[in-house]
Amino acid sequence: MAFTTQDVKNLRETTGCGMMDCKKALTETDGDMQKAIDLLREKGLSKIAKKASRIAAEGIVCAIQDKEKKVGVVIEVNSETDFVAKNATFVQFVEDCAKTVLNENPADVDALLACTIAGGTTTVDEALKEKIITIGENLKIRRFIRYEGDVETYVHGGGRIGVMVRFEVEGAPDTAAFQSYAKDIAMQVAAATPTYLDKTGIPEEVIAHEKEVLTKQAIDEGKPANIAEKMVMGRINKFYKEVCLVEQPFIKDGDISVTQFTETTAKELGVKIRIVDFVRFEKGEGLEKREDNFADEVASMIK
Repeated sequence: MAFTTQDVKNLRETTGCGMMDCKKALTETDGDMQKAIDLLREKGLSKIAKKASRIAAEGIVCAIQDKEKKVGVVIEVNSETDFVAKNATFVQFVEDCAKTVLNENPADVDALLACTIAGGTTTVDEALKEKIITIGENLKIRRFIRYEGDVETYVHGGGRIGVMVRFEVEGAPDTAAFQSYAKDIAMQVAAATPTYLDKTGIPEEVIAHEKEVLTKQAIDEGKPANIAEKMVMGRINKFYKEVCLVEQPFIKDGDISVTQFTETTAKELGVKIRIVDFVRFEKGEGLEKREDNFADEVASMIK
């Protein structure tokens, strides 16, 4: 029995499953709508679709690197609850996703879903659906970044924060000493939450807005315009030290900046080191959080 595009649309509206899953189900059942619905239910895809609208803002951030290939990856995968985020099966799935990104270099999450998962035979998308069914929660691969070159990764708080820093190194530094330095910089990013690498990375409108706010503060304090201008210059430098990684005070020695720490380390190792880029993922940042009412949950269970 042949089927039409409208049949695929109707099946999607009935089950909530994806377009390609619906098309595949109709193909396998020779266009029989009821059999296609039953097939999707058997595969658990209907359950997956129902879970898709549920808030997933927990989960973990994973950061890995391959020092021989000089590649690093940071990835965030979300779950509905912190309990599942600690599940060994879920953690292994996230690590496998990170390895897939490292090996396959997909362009985005959609491309990642189409890749064969590391250490397996199914696609990442198929593995994700299987985990949703077996774990029983909505799971989402949210984002990832992949760097090539001299990189260092760091994970804090059991996957609450993941960091990766990329360096440019001229020369052949002592491996252990450089890795110790690189780890310190990655920990700096995790702890001090810089927004930009340096001043040149700050958009002009951000600086203009900050100066406007600082000028108003100075004037509200009753300072003359010429004094206010000088105060703004001093305070904007403080702003740079807060938001720019290389301007920040080094977390292990507040008397020197990250730039000074880098220069000192480079001199000791007999090389040139430049911090090129960094990424910092914090689990669930910017996502709507799930609010549970324990009393209501218990009440619903005994009805």
